[in-house]
Amino acid sequence: MSDVTVTFIRPDGSELKVTTEPGVTVLQLAQENGLEMEGACEGNMACSTCHVIVDKHHFDRLREASENEEEMLDLALGLTATSRLGCQIVIDESLDGLILRLPRESRNMMGF
Repeated sequence: MSDVTVTFIRPDGSELKVTTEPGVTVLQLAQENGLEMEGACEGNMACSTCHVIVDKHHFDRLREASENEEEMLDLALGLTATSRLGCQIVIDESLDGLILRLPRESRNMMGF
């Protein structure tokens, strides 16, 4: 297996490029690298606090969102046509070079 590079763009426009092995979710990767992505439901697709905006040039590389994911996305602030839940994107080799934007606003479900 080859490592995969993912670039996160923070709300302030700064970028964080990380390299990981396949098999982790975007939520796990973001949290492991100190990015502010809550994941209140711990990746169980019961909230929208891991909302990310996928670069339009990479969006078609992802598997189609399930109906449950679409319903949870309706709760996300700043929803776009390329919005997804980070807990539902599993990194694999086909996603090398993926660019993800963290939304400017998010709901804090944990109350902190």
